[in-house]
Amino acid sequence: MKIEQVAAQLYTLRDFTRTPADIASSLKNVRGIGYQAVQVSAMGPIEESELVKILEGEGLTCCATHESSEIIINNPQAIAERLQKLNCKYTAYPHPGGIDFSDEENIHALARKLDASGAVLRKAGQSLCYHNHGIEFVRHGNKNALDILYGETSAENLLGELDTYWVQFGGADPVDWCKRLANRLPLIHLKDYGFGADNRPAMAEIGYGNLNWNAIIPAAEKSGCQWFIVEQDICPGDPFESLKKSFDYIADNLVNG
Repeated sequence: MKIEQVAAQLYTLRDFTRTPADIASSLKNVRGIGYQAVQVSAMGPIEESELVKILEGEGLTCCATHESSEIIINNPQAIAERLQKLNCKYTAYPHPGGIDFSDEENIHALARKLDASGAVLRKAGQSLCYHNHGIEFVRHGNKNALDILYGETSAENLLGELDTYWVQFGGADPVDWCKRLANRLPLIHLKDYGFGADNRPAMAEIGYGNLNWNAIIPAAEKSGCQWFIVEQDICPGDPFESLKKSFDYIADNLVNG
């Protein structure tokens, strides 16, 4: 992993990206920390052309986006057009909100829809990825939902955006899942898994939790990962400071160039 492959997921800064002026200020701060790329997500209204101008002005690459789950399924062509405007290849289905994964048929149905939407994006020269949370590790027989989703979609139409915290939260192994998505893992969300005195798991800055990054990063690299995206849904204080702590740890301990 090289330092220029390390990106910030802007969902982390969602309270600071509500207006174009907020977005410009936040992106300036992100670049000041050292990040050279971002994943666009959870922003207030802004024209793609204005966003691209801000990104280019700061020397930032839009490595990926998160888009509305509903629009990805129902109007993938609109997503393709947005990605073209952002000069971006990757987007991810962010969350299966409203889908009851206790009913296995719902998982099969989602797989069919994701495969169809991914085909539309692939024809436009782009890629649809799947961002997991913990719900994807609910089991049906000898498989969990994530097994079904990847098993019933084409490796060309649905790629992976593993979230390391949520894999661990779901009772699975992030290293194992990196290996299982060999040549199907262009994106990974780096999010550390800590534990609090209240006997509950907690999201942590990279290097400040308990995940084995010295095993996760090489496994992701071996599977062809191109973007290592730092995300922290919940920060103990200033999210910019959390992004900085993660970036500094990565720069000092995990990058090889």
